[in-house]
Amino acid sequence: QVQVVESGGGLVQPGGSLRLSCAASGSIESISVMRWYRQTPGKQRDMVAQITQARNTDYADSVKGRFTISRGNASHTVYLQMNSLKPEDTAVYYCNIITVRDHYWGQGTSVTVSS
Repeated sequence: QVQVVESGGGLVQPGGSLRLSCAASGSIESISVMRWYRQTPGKQRDMVAQITQARNTDYADSVKGRFTISRGNASHTVYLQMNSLKPEDTAVYYCNIITVRDHYWGQGTSVTVSS
């Protein structure tokens, strides 16, 4: 069994910061890519950022310069540092772990940016 758990969401004011964490456990295969997605009601789930095993990164245009994705050294973990947050960043953020055989999703963590 593979379990993926996100944490770190919450309520922040515009211009504030949050750091999201994702931890994967269980009998997981070799990981190729780790991604963060976000989704609001009635809208599609969009990729925000990704990081490869070589630690190469890529970002959606809407978050470039504000968000940073990183991978943990000691375990199957991935982080998303979110700075200069805007109201349009409000969403449920999901972690996606991708391997050659399959991919695994967490339950999501809610981020609300409001004054």
